[in-house]
Amino acid sequence: MRTLRRDRGFLVGAAIAVFMILVAATAPLLAAVAGQDYTTYHDNLLDSARGGVPLGGLGGISSEHWLGVEPGTGRDLFARVVYGAQVSLGVAVGATVLEVLIGLLVGTAAGLGGRWADAILTRFVDLVLALPILVIAISLLAIVPQDWPRPLLLATVIAVLGWGGTARITRGETLTLRTRDYVAAARLSGAGWFRIARREILPGLTAPVLTYAALLLPTNMIVEAGLSFLGVGVRTPTPSWGQMLSTATTWFRADPMYVLIPGGLLFLTLLSFVLVANGLRRALDPRQSEVLR
Repeated sequence: MRTLRRDRGFLVGAAIAVFMILVAATAPLLAAVAGQDYTTYHDNLLDSARGGVPLGGLGGISSEHWLGVEPGTGRDLFARVVYGAQVSLGVAVGATVLEVLIGLLVGTAAGLGGRWADAILTRFVDLVLALPILVIAISLLAIVPQDWPRPLLLATVIAVLGWGGTARITRGETLTLRTRDYVAAARLSGAGWFRIARREILPGLTAPVLTYAALLLPTNMIVEAGLSFLGVGVRTPTPSWGQMLSTATTWFRADPMYVLIPGGLLFLTLLSFVLVANGLRRALDPRQSEVLR
């Protein structure tokens, strides 16, 4: 904690990340305070002569619409941004938790198993890592019925296709930890592999897995944004930052604010989690090189 408190990059990243998480968690309250929701159309705020561009400067920003309105529909942009943070961060967090759980289970089993178990699980992990994740995700999401909850489906697909990196890191660390004296002492005392994994191995995996999870979260945000951008992610009217950026491709000249706001927030959130990951790496494992150079 002393190291983290002296790390300005970590503190800045953590402050931004906590702020974004609070915005996502309190999205309904923030939208209620603004007196808006993300589904109501405001046609009177659009310039029909220009194809639906918001009236006024900076995308129609006013005392009633704090970030302006969405071109073409007139929906309040502030409400859509805060609810979009809820979806984007929710999918990323859910996918990261699932990836870490699956990766820990498979990686620990490979590291503590025998030669054949290690060989089979390692080849399986290599196969998962070799899969074209984006292509498979697009195919799966395109054929799933529309009535399935898309955020939950997105998190599950991203996690099932992306846990290989966590498993490989976990296996490597487990192979190192199992050679330590305290693990040998536990085996000589009669402890089984399950107890050794729970009591001796998992505490040693905390630092590398926590650091990798902090880097996985922004990666999963990029994947969700990319899938929504391609039209197979979250479906309208449910907002997400990637979906908003996809819509903004037709409006970036007439209404630059509609691109800058969700794009800037996505960039800022990704940067904050990368700074947090760097800070955790420096504090928990100073011998390792930084995640980001």
